[in-house]
Amino acid sequence: MKAQVLHRYDEKLTAEKWVDLETVDDPRIEKSSDVIVRIGGAGVCRTDLHIIEGIWKPHMDPTGDKLLPLIMGHENAGWIEEVGAAVEGMKAGDPVIVHPKISDGTCLACRRGEDMHGEGSFPGLDCNGGYAQYLRTSARNIVKLPESLSPKDVAPYADAGLTAYRAVKKATRHLLPGQRCVVIGAGGLGHIGIQCLKAMCAAEIIVVDKSDRSLALAKEGGADHLVQADGDEVEAVKALSEGAGAEAVIDFVGEKGTTAKGLAMTRPMGNYYLVGYGEDLHIPAVDLIITERNIIGNLVGTWAELTELMALADRGLVEIAVQEYPLAEANQALKDLHAGRIKGRALLIP
Repeated sequence: MKAQVLHRYDEKLTAEKWVDLETVDDPRIEKSSDVIVRIGGAGVCRTDLHIIEGIWKPHMDPTGDKLLPLIMGHENAGWIEEVGAAVEGMKAGDPVIVHPKISDGTCLACRRGEDMHGEGSFPGLDCNGGYAQYLRTSARNIVKLPESLSPKDVAPYADAGLTAYRAVKKATRHLLPGQRCVVIGAGGLGHIGIQCLKAMCAAEIIVVDKSDRSLALAKEGGADHLVQADGDEVEAVKALSEGAGAEAVIDFVGEKGTTAKGLAMTRPMGNYYLVGYGEDLHIPAVDLIITERNIIGNLVGTWAELTELMALADRGLVEIAVQEYPLAEANQALKDLHAGRIKGRALLIP
């Protein structure tokens, strides 16, 4: 099959190209619970850029000689091509979206439904992913798509959408009518999170972004207030919240100073949800104690939450803005993402 393969890290992201289009062996059924998916779309994620930078190297490849070469791609949807002998209720041709974490289902985290915290592998991060024509996964990871949705329309939900939905779901458990939620970053994840907020609660939605294009996308998704990230965004948010800040702040950026500003936008006893990453958090312990603010990290969601998200998509309550690229143009997609030229999410089509 054809696949885009990463052979070397690039800490400064200055290389002319990052992945190479190659012919590699097709994945094969190895366990009776395995499923081979023919890829209909693979999302291009900022995490892929972080993999190229080597940010994940201490976690996934500490010796620097075991992970690469790697086929990236952890946001995958397509059609079932083949199933293992123990797989029931699935057949070739079924359209599906793939939960990104493969687990065996027997550890305590898995039995509680939190597979992303269980033992197992993460295609695209620690083993071959979906920047290819085919992907091997497990029957536990498969969510069948309703008739209204096609694989290329939903692939980025497998991580970007699912992560945004999980953070929003946490926030909406505490947000009441008349309260406010700030969304920092209205890009690939943020524009999905805004729609989820609109569908799931009655809080006012304040969106902060430096890009006019992203702010326009946020308005389309249901934002009530738009704030330009021009250096005065903290003051602007406080002006919209009677000087106290918002009850919830969801930071889809997590770098270039947004963590300090996000915490400053969070009112006492409020919740700051960190989704994006790239810098360290710095806050005096006494400040956190006096204000009783909560800092909440957010990983990708559960299989059940991916199913819930597909229900929202099926009803037309959330939609992804997608920019499509042929698999052969993966480097261009990654470069456009790095340069901020993508509206919504980039998608590779084999």
